Amino acid sequence: MAVVLVLVEHDGAGKPSELSLQALTLARPLAGDDPLHALLIGTGGESAAGALGSQGVTTAHVAQHPGFDAFAPDAWAATLAGLASGLPATAVVAAASDRGADVMARLAARLGLPLAANCSSARPGSPPAVTRLRWGGSLLEEAALHSPLPLLTVAAHAVPAEPAATQTVTEVSRFAPELTDADLAVRVSEHVPAPGGGVSLKEAKVVVSGGRGVGSKEGFAIIEELAGLLGAAVGCSRAVTSAGWRPHTDQVGQTGTKIAPDVYIACGISGATQHMAGCKAAKRILAINSDPDASIMANADYAVIGDLKEIVPAISAEIRRRR
Repeated sequence: MAVVLVLVEHDGAGKPSELSLQALTLARPLAGDDPLHALLIGTGGESAAGALGSQGVTTAHVAQHPGFDAFAPDAWAATLAGLASGLPATAVVAAASDRGADVMARLAARLGLPLAANCSSARPGSPPAVTRLRWGGSLLEEAALHSPLPLLTVAAHAVPAEPAATQTVTEVSRFAPELTDADLAVRVSEHVPAPGGGVSLKEAKVVVSGGRGVGSKEGFAIIEELAGLLGAAVGCSRAVTSAGWRPHTDQVGQTGTKIAPDVYIACGISGATQHMAGCKAAKRILAINSDPDASIMANADYAVIGDLKEIVPAISAEIRRRR
């Protein structure tokens, strides 16, 4: 029986990633009456498989190999290709995360097949139909995916992660893929911590960002102060990283990090399409800007019009007073 196969990333400690849960949510209607299978790679995969019954996964394939002690995208793609062929799979789905996008692009090149990237929905059929986010999410594309093996990635935070209507008992199948030296030639050799540490931008419930309106690298002191009081992560716009005021790891946007916090506080950010592509999944957006006609105002739930250099310190002072 053919199956839909989903690449599920995990933290190595038994927890599937949020973006992979979103990919499973999109994959279920694509599978229709076919079983939903998952591939988990490396240490911790078997523990993470235990959480997939609520997602409708009937079988979790756990790949184990000494080469998986570090991320090797070609090895992941080779493992995915071999499993998809052996099942056989009717489609392969992954999150459009940094790793998922890398692996799926290599899988498509390896198989000589098209890849539908950044999908927000998929419907079964011959061929299957997909909706894709284009131009930073400002355009939705309806397309038919003509391929003997449809390959697609799920846009980050475009599909809310939801449990399956019917829970299943997930069978765990362990296997050791056959990998070549070429598959393991490209590997992550070192992880460099992001400057400043603190709250992760991807996982933060509150993010305080600054844009060109902050004025300088030193101007971010008031942004950092407010973020510290709120237990928030600090973000920024592309203009800020281009000016060298903040590292690229802090950038929110189409070419930066896509976030989905409960609250996003945008200070001195105009709200270009590329920036909104990174924060549009925020539950609430508070814009602080001196320009009442700034583009971000069309997307903000709340707005404060005025000089951020006065408003942000005033917010921090009021938080301290109430505590």
